[in-house]
Amino acid sequence: MRVVIIYNEPRPGHEAADQDVLVQRDAVAHALEVRGHDVIDLGCTLDLSSLRRSLAGARVDCAFNLVESLGGTDRLQPLIPLLLDAMNIPYTGSSARAMLATSDKVAVKQRLRAMGLPTPDWLSVGDGKQVVASGKFIIKARYEHASVGLDDAAVVTVKNASELTTAIRARSSVTGLKLFAERYIEGREFNIAVISAGYRQPQVLAPAEIDFSGFPPAKPRIVGYDAKWAEHSFEFNATPRRFVFPMSDDDLLHKLSSLARQAWNEFGLAGYARVDFRVDGEGNPLILEINTNPCLSPDAGFSAALVESGYAFETAVELIVKDALGAA
Repeated sequence: MRVVIIYNEPRPGHEAADQDVLVQRDAVAHALEVRGHDVIDLGCTLDLSSLRRSLAGARVDCAFNLVESLGGTDRLQPLIPLLLDAMNIPYTGSSARAMLATSDKVAVKQRLRAMGLPTPDWLSVGDGKQVVASGKFIIKARYEHASVGLDDAAVVTVKNASELTTAIRARSSVTGLKLFAERYIEGREFNIAVISAGYRQPQVLAPAEIDFSGFPPAKPRIVGYDAKWAEHSFEFNATPRRFVFPMSDDDLLHKLSSLARQAWNEFGLAGYARVDFRVDGEGNPLILEINTNPCLSPDAGFSAALVESGYAFETAVELIVKDALGAA
């Protein structure tokens, strides 16, 4: 089978978060070749006309979509599945509709609440949709992923919505990002990876917890930008994942798995995805984000969950392609 890997061309001189897509491209290409597929790759920008011409001439059976960002923003990543839909080319991962439904983190939270699924309170400025009280909050990018713009200064303590609105606007002026505030949950953090093990049938992989035990007491327990991308930083080296849990966590892990499946089904996800959680001091899990296009680098969390679940990377890539083609 002829498979094209589509990825966003990293911008010259940009940092690790942008360059990582090349690592993913190479890993997926090797996995596909090991499985006997004919593989080509196409880097893309906002010049979709050029991409369309290249795809038309490539005569491919399937596209492996690794596009995470276009034009410097994650908000435009649904453009690629929209183009592939228009060209009737099957592609891996979630549909344009699912990406659009999950790209706005505030809209995700509103929908989760409407479904009766747990998510922390939040405040978003200017859209009239606020669920907020006083206390500690984390100010986050509304549309960007990969912890862009997230550091310790993003965690603030306020007395009311007015103070929080001021904090959001002040930080937005510094970062240049559209931001919102989410209640900061003192507790544990989990990533739940999900893969299609049969057409559109979700299988939850081994749950991963971020271990913050190496953090000083006063330091916010968050996975900020440095924890993900700055290899020589304290945060990067002090946030390992763990996959081994005591029996006392069995009920919690079951809840996390069940919620991840519900999120997959309710948002119409496909191929592979990751759902991020915080768990409060009473053991209640709350959904933070739904990632339709999680990183597939060999050292990333999704790949680690595959290993813990007994999947070879090549096998997982084949499952993702089969899901795109509607094969069992």
